[in-house]
Amino acid sequence: MNFQRLRNFFGNYIFILPALALFLVFSLYPFLKVFQLSVTGWDGISPQTAFVGLANFKDLFTDNPVFWLSMKNAFTITFLALTVQNLLALFLALLCDRDIRGGNIYRVIFYLPPVLSGIVVGLIWNWIYDGNYGLLNHFLSFIGLGDLSRAWLADAKTALFSVAVIHMWKGFGWGFVILLAGLQSIPRELYEAARVDGASSWVMFKNITAPLMIPVFILVSILTILGTMQIFDIIISTTGGGPGYHTEVPITRILTTMIGASKFGYACAMGVVFGLVLLAISMVQIRVSRAMRQV
Repeated sequence: MNFQRLRNFFGNYIFILPALALFLVFSLYPFLKVFQLSVTGWDGISPQTAFVGLANFKDLFTDNPVFWLSMKNAFTITFLALTVQNLLALFLALLCDRDIRGGNIYRVIFYLPPVLSGIVVGLIWNWIYDGNYGLLNHFLSFIGLGDLSRAWLADAKTALFSVAVIHMWKGFGWGFVILLAGLQSIPRELYEAARVDGASSWVMFKNITAPLMIPVFILVSILTILGTMQIFDIIISTTGGGPGYHTEVPITRILTTMIGASKFGYACAMGVVFGLVLLAISMVQIRVSRAMRQV
């Protein structure tokens, strides 16, 4: 009997061994290795790793303004994504939630940008933003605003916001799909009863849609923050972090430190700090979400 139970136990769990092995090798081991290397001065080539203790973290907090500038840039893009991107996604979701003609076609169109490669999207927007033959500058000249033309990605004043626009254009589709699914889960009887009572569209949104959509709003905000803070491919394919460091973000700074400067230990320390920042943000969001659900 005991042998039969043991065989059933291993028979059930043997199917997850491949997935578990992949997780251990490609996720857990690198995760732990980062912490180990963060206290070393490893250059990525030498077989020996010199232990330096907390020196990397000390230098990071006292003598690395570029890393903190990259954090500021990431927070700026994240704030724009949380507001402009998600408001656009909500507006489009509200429109498609109605019985409009060709609604399914609009849903497909709005979902196309997120499934495109970030590198491809960056290359396309490079052409749109180009200072010499870019589509945006041609459009501005066509409507009589040619004085505003510039090399949008090469100008320190506009580069960061130009990158943010690309990210928001590519990312609003995710929020749109999730918000639309949340809207369609709201019972239609509630809206019908509100219309019978003479409620306006704004009153229905404020008293029915918004309260019932709070869990969905929280989910979208969490995914937006964590996804935007880790923005990488669009930066690499457009500005590479330039001009200067005006569009540098944490992951590009870590990559530059690791490969460009051969400071793998220092880059791992930056990764640990960045990970702790994301963890802190996640914990705050979880607490806020619990508080909002209890209201």
